[in-house]
Amino acid sequence: IGVGLVGFGLFFLLFGILLYFDSVLLAFGNLLFLSGLVFIIGFRRTFTFFFQRPKLKGTGFFFGGLVVVLLRWPILGMLLEAYGFISLFRSFFPVAFGFLGSLANIPLLSQV
Repeated sequence: IGVGLVGFGLFFLLFGILLYFDSVLLAFGNLLFLSGLVFIIGFRRTFTFFFQRPKLKGTGFFFGGLVVVLLRWPILGMLLEAYGFISLFRSFFPVAFGFLGSLANIPLLSQV
């Protein structure tokens, strides 16, 4: 259920951006993404992830951007959310890029 909610949340976020920052789709995508995250890792871990002392600045920008999107200022809200997202997941990016680099070692994909 959680992976589906996150997937639909990302779909609605992308679709909202493609439709010239439609605030309803962006808000729906944000809510689906956050609820999917809660379903995947649990409420307590989600809360502790967002409210760690070093990540409070990123959390403030992310949730502030969410509130701004809900108040129908989608471009400003998405900029705030993007900065908050980058601040929150900064330590995860090297792991993700390392994984993407290891995809070249898969026999079928290396030929492509």
